[in-house]
Amino acid sequence: MSSMPEPQPGTRAVGRPREARADRAIRSATLELMAEHGVQALTMGDVATRAGVGKATIYRRYRSKDELVTDAVGGLVSEIAVPDTGATRTDLLALMNEAVGLYSDTLAAGLMPTVVDEMSRNPEFAAIARDRFLTGRRAALREVFERGVGRGDLRGDLDVELALDVLGGALFYRLMITGGPIDARLATNVVELILRGFAPAPPSATKSLRKRPTKTKDKTK
Repeated sequence: MSSMPEPQPGTRAVGRPREARADRAIRSATLELMAEHGVQALTMGDVATRAGVGKATIYRRYRSKDELVTDAVGGLVSEIAVPDTGATRTDLLALMNEAVGLYSDTLAAGLMPTVVDEMSRNPEFAAIARDRFLTGRRAALREVFERGVGRGDLRGDLDVELALDVLGGALFYRLMITGGPIDARLATNVVELILRGFAPAPPSATKSLRKRPTKTKDKTK
């Protein structure tokens, strides 16, 4: 039975490893150019030159610049791991600490403003970005809140969409607007805000209030 020939020294592997190298080079070049010049100024030709590949190599992977940008940024914002620590507080803290770690001192933090700016200018890009970043992440986060409702840690009529906005809102406001610290204290305070603001109503508050009799003026002369 014959065996496959051993690769000779100095020969280069072909196939998937080479494709993987091209993928990494394209994404890296895209992120670098976005950080330097923003999404608006980014061109496929510039990406090809920076990555050391042909434009055809990029177009085999991406039908448009919008898809290229969202895929490149999506590589930084990895799929979310839904925590299940047994307690709603620690589940939410795990999520917030993960977000703080991502946006406090990474390339993603520097790129997010230009991505949001492009979303405001380009409806097609906004639709792709929301589908790529938000839909799956919000569905995963929803599981944590629904679990909290089931445990009795959060109110039964919880507005989950609002709770999701609160979870990430303070972080992105500091990232995009105020430039305030994105740190462990922010993570803890947001979780406390959610747990207190969306806590189940105390039993006394769920009882209907008795209607107080109204006083009438004595009209007798």
